[in-house]
Parts: sequence; C-alpha cells; structure tokens
Amino acid sequence: MAATGRPSLFLDACRRRPTPRPPVWFMRQAGRYMKDYRDLRAKHSILELAKTPELACAVTLQPVRRFGFDAAILFSDILLPLEPMGARLRFAPAPIIDNPVRSARDAARLRPCAPREDLSRVLKAVSLLRRELGQTPLIGFVGAPFTLASYLIEGGPSKDFVRTKAFMNAEPAAWAGLMRRLAKMGADYLTAQVEAGCQAVQIFDSWAGALSPAQYRGKVLPYSRALVAGAQKSGAPIIHFGTGTAGFLRDFASAGSDAVGVDWRVDLAQAFKTCRGQAVQGNLDPAVLAGPLPALKKAAAEILRTGRGRRGFIFNLGHGVLPQTPEANVLAAVELVRSAGRP
Repeated sequence: MAATGRPSLFLDACRRRPTPRPPVWFMRQAGRYMKDYRDLRAKHSILELAKTPELACAVTLQPVRRFGFDAAILFSDILLPLEPMGARLRFAPAPIIDNPVRSARDAARLRPCAPREDLSRVLKAVSLLRRELGQTPLIGFVGAPFTLASYLIEGGPSKDFVRTKAFMNAEPAAWAGLMRRLAKMGADYLTAQVEAGCQAVQIFDSWAGALSPAQYRGKVLPYSRALVAGAQKSGAPIIHFGTGTAGFLRDFASAGSDAVGVDWRVDLAQAFKTCRGQAVQGNLDPAVLAGPLPALKKAAAEILRTGRGRRGFIFNLGHGVLPQTPEANVLAAVELVRSAGRP
C-alpha cells in the first residue's frame, strides 16, 4: 500500500519544490517499538534480518503499511560495509567490532569494499522493495566517514570518543587515509543503492556532535564533502543527518547535501536560516514521541507551525524511534502531519 498524498511529496520536499503539506517519515521507523518487528526478531538476529533480502524487505514494509509514512527507509545497518573491509562485527546487543583499528598499521590492513559485490544482498533487498512499494519512495543510506571511523577505532559505541580523537591527532596521515577510503566507499555504496532502486539517500553522521567546530572543520568536513560530491553523481537527493551539530550547523550544511537533518537541540527556525537553499529535516525529540500524547501533540504542532509555508520541510525525528514508543503515538504523529495539509 502506497503512502497517502502525492507520489512525489517526499522527493519534492527534498528538492525544495512546493508541497501541500510536509512529508513525514521517521528514522528507525522499522524497529523494536513495533510488535511485528519483535515477532521477527524472536526468530532472527539483526544481522540475519539485514542480510536476508526477503526479511529486510518485510521489515522495511512494516511501518509503511501500518502508518502510511511518505517514504520508506531500507532496513539495514550502517556497519555492514565494514565487514568486507575486514571488521569482525557482532551485536551483543549493541554493535561490537572485535578487531578495532588502534594503529596506522591496523588501518592499512583494511581491505577495499566493492558494494555491488560485497553488499549484493542489501542491493537485492532494494530491488525487492522497489517492486513492493509502488509510489512510495525508498531511502537508502550509509554511515558518514567520521561515524564509521569512530566505530572502527572505538570497537563499538562510545560516550567520549577518546580513542578516536587520539588517533585523529596522533596519526594524521593514517586518519586522512582512512577517511578518504570511507568517503569513497560511501559514495560507491549510495550510488549502487540508487542503481538498485532507491530514489533518495541519507548520510548518517550520528556521532558528529562529539566534535568541536574546529575538529569538524579540519578533520571531518573535507571527507563529508567528498562523500556528498561522489554520491551526487547518482542524481538522487541526498540528506545529511547528524546529532549535536548545533555548534557547527553552518559547516555541517556546507558539505553540500540537498537536505540537512537536525535534532531537537537545534531551533528549527534557525535551521532554515542557516541551511538557506537546502531542505531541512527534523526535529521532534524521540523522547517526546515516546511520552504522553498531549505533550507529543503540542510539540508536533509547534514544529508544523514553524515549518508552515516553507519549501523543503520534511517532518522527522531528531534521532531514531525509541523502543518504548507506543505505536499509537507514532500513528497520532503521522496523522497530525497529514492533517496539516487539509483545509
């Protein structure tokens, strides 16, 4: 079942064309808050779901069919491309890399990733979804160079990124080489996803907020720009999303994407001023989505009021849906956005 609204509502907003209302989709819209997903997870690991095209297709479709989002996002994981590069990845339940990069020699050992061959099962899921989704656009994605590098170096999630920052400063040549490789891989992977059937792509720089403005400008931005420039050749709109970017949002936006995703720490009106000429995606707090319904409706209404009449506004969360989120809240949020375009 295709989402309601014009078939190109989401794509029009990505390109800052007029839309009768903002399109709505949520990061992690397929996941643990949904009973249908939990039923599948009881039988399969995350990696099995992500690497089995038919299962990845089924999970991707669950929220679109349940809530009528204006776009689907491929169910996968940003860390999958690191496996063919040599990373030993497992989930327990958070992602863990058992052979982290801790030296220039470790970084040099990483192998090239050829997305069309090494990630062919992901691309098959894209092809299956394109046949199932009808007029609903499909979003592909990749991890940004900094976020992928931080996973490789830390060996998993981190609160302080001490090892990553130490590597960045102590091994500048190895850092630059690693970031260049990740940027090229990312551009190739996004291009392959578009070739397989994705109509838009998103770059997740989930950990960029760990950086100072100077660190982002000097050590990360050049490689984000390279990734965006490489992916632009596919012709698909590119969304660049990060958390904690309020202190360097102008620099973040200067990577050159068609749309910029912002979190709840960024004033939405200011984001439109800062990201002039780009679409803006955001920025409902996932904790508010998971909380009392009156507070959710008030927050969503304020976001819609701020975005009213602006070209290139995409209603989304400031990060992914939390596992404890009631499905009824997700449905209510989607309905609020839909009603914004009614007389």
